[in-house]
Amino acid sequence: MKELESVLTVFRDSTKCEVSVWEGDAANPSSLKPVASTLAKPVQPDALPPADSDEALVTNDGHLRVASIRYRQHVYLAVGPCLDESVPQELYLDLLKPLIVQAYRTRLEVEHTAQELSDRFEEISLLYTIGEILGRTVSLEDAAKTILNEIAEVVGSSTGAILVHEETTNSLSVVASTGVGTENLPAIWIHDPDSVSARVFRTEHEVVSEASEPVGYVEQTYRKGVMLSVPIMWTTPEGGEPLGVINLSGRTSRTPYTAGDQKLVRAIATQIGTAIQNVRLVKSSLEQDRLLQEMHLAHDLQMKLLPNPSVASPLAKVTARVVPAESVGGDFYHLFRIQKDSTGVMIGDVSGHGYRAALIMALVMSASAIHAQNSDGPAEMLSALLDSVREELRTTEMHVSLFYAIIDHKTHGIRYANAGHPHAFVYGATGKFERLRAIDPPLGMVDSAPTELSYPWRAGKDLMVLFTDGISDARNAADERLGEDIVLETILQHKGLPVEEISMHVFDLLDEHMGDVPPRDDLTLVLIKT
Repeated sequence: MKELESVLTVFRDSTKCEVSVWEGDAANPSSLKPVASTLAKPVQPDALPPADSDEALVTNDGHLRVASIRYRQHVYLAVGPCLDESVPQELYLDLLKPLIVQAYRTRLEVEHTAQELSDRFEEISLLYTIGEILGRTVSLEDAAKTILNEIAEVVGSSTGAILVHEETTNSLSVVASTGVGTENLPAIWIHDPDSVSARVFRTEHEVVSEASEPVGYVEQTYRKGVMLSVPIMWTTPEGGEPLGVINLSGRTSRTPYTAGDQKLVRAIATQIGTAIQNVRLVKSSLEQDRLLQEMHLAHDLQMKLLPNPSVASPLAKVTARVVPAESVGGDFYHLFRIQKDSTGVMIGDVSGHGYRAALIMALVMSASAIHAQNSDGPAEMLSALLDSVREELRTTEMHVSLFYAIIDHKTHGIRYANAGHPHAFVYGATGKFERLRAIDPPLGMVDSAPTELSYPWRAGKDLMVLFTDGISDARNAADERLGEDIVLETILQHKGLPVEEISMHVFDLLDEHMGDVPPRDDLTLVLIKT
């Protein structure tokens, strides 16, 4: 409460009246303790108003005026004694009560944030581990076995199994187990009335089944006491798709599975869903025309990973559009709500084509979602992101051009880091487009940390424009480039319109320029106003 004491001291200097905040039970005077005060030894009230009362109480022979703070029980505000020995005014309490409530609310938010970061530590650690697993294997069985062992160790389970849905038979098959042998076990029909796994798959909700509850024949082989069953989901912009089930049992601590355990396993189940989809993507591309199918599946994965621009509302008005080319590219964007006063926006392009580029993009998207919430700024975020994907970029000989900015709606400024992305602009106070230049090479080319720069931002006036080189390099039938200048001129002509309409004008320009010529590269445009 040091910040609160600073505010109270300013109030004391202005009114010549001391102020103190107390916590304790009115029925137990010995429990009353000062939590903030303008005096080293504050005067303790000799009487307190009821906790649910809005009326102040004059105490200590008229030297104190005491009120209950209604934000939470057993918090009291005392004003006095005053330098001129007068009775403190009721107005003083009316002025200070909202400040006390806000101070407690802020402290509670800080405590909740700290607890959430603590709770997520294991989740983040496991996500890193799973990212490494996905980067070095395309075998579903190998990946599932390793991931299951990691989960079981963290959650404290001696047995478990991962079951994956087979569309051809409409059943769940065990692809990995720990603590027991599950060879040659039959598949579970998803409409099996006795199977907990089938029920979890159908309802898409986790279940904690007690030792006394009946389970299916297959589950009896690894159910040791209480069993936690969580659906494996593949999340898309259109919703969720169940892909399988994780079962964990044999709790080593002999304590119930907590809400934190369930939250952690849910997060990992989503990552396993990504692994399943990646494996299916690879198998499908091998079974069919390798090159063409690889292109389509990689683009499909890209489109499913891109966030809806509405995630930035209401702080920012964003439109984002990606038009895939016939040849597979690695364009992507990402949006983040950073705490409560900032919006993060990212645009990037993975070099190369094919499913390897799509997997690199998926790893970048997944890792950036974690680092954006746990980094102090764009440079630190890109540096952490590079650490997460450096090995994958090295082994695949790929790199990622990437721009990431944080718009701070409170300080009215932009902090950004630009690793090789040429088309990032702000139309601001200068009355022209200013390039947010790239002073670092794309991620994966060098090991040095990216540099962070800043730029002013005027809410309600400025416009951020981000696009990939597929737009400026668009060709017409005469093989003429569209160019960057005409794109910016078109945006400038319509900058007063909503961002969605500005985007429409840019793509109308592209359609007019290219005609029937298909794009050679992905076309990606992101526009932001606040």
